[in-house]
Amino acid sequence: MKTAVLLFTVVLIAVLSECETVKFGQLCSGNSSNRRRTGDRWGRGQYGARRYGDRGHQGLDIVCNDGAIVYAPFDVKLNGKVIVYTDPKKAAINNGINLSGEGLCFKLFYVKPDNYSGVVKKGQRIGTLLTMQSVYPGITSHVHVQMCDKSDPTKFF
Repeated sequence: MKTAVLLFTVVLIAVLSECETVKFGQLCSGNSSNRRRTGDRWGRGQYGARRYGDRGHQGLDIVCNDGAIVYAPFDVKLNGKVIVYTDPKKAAINNGINLSGEGLCFKLFYVKPDNYSGVVKKGQRIGTLLTMQSVYPGITSHVHVQMCDKSDPTKFF
């Protein structure tokens, strides 16, 4: 029994250590370092930043120009469309993709994917960034990265 518990503990530590070392590769053309959105008139892009009312920002914003190519940060499986807003005034940017890979489940908002299913290898094109300026003039255009469990993605960058 003690041997089984010890083996389980060693395997669990190895899996957790591997997940902690996962790092996102380049997400957008023109931003090879995954520079983060700091602040603009629309707010700040870090996880937990204050939003309207007492709501906190549930993702991390990575700078990306409108129309830029969005890349797979590592080998990923495309798991379907994400609807970002219910407000029809934001239809121009109301798209995203649910992905999984490297033991992570995450979403990319404001992206028009080339496909909603399949597999994409690290560095290959997923799609393009939608025109954020058409909805939020003056915002620092970005890809919003949100973990499926809404935990903080910062450690992966």
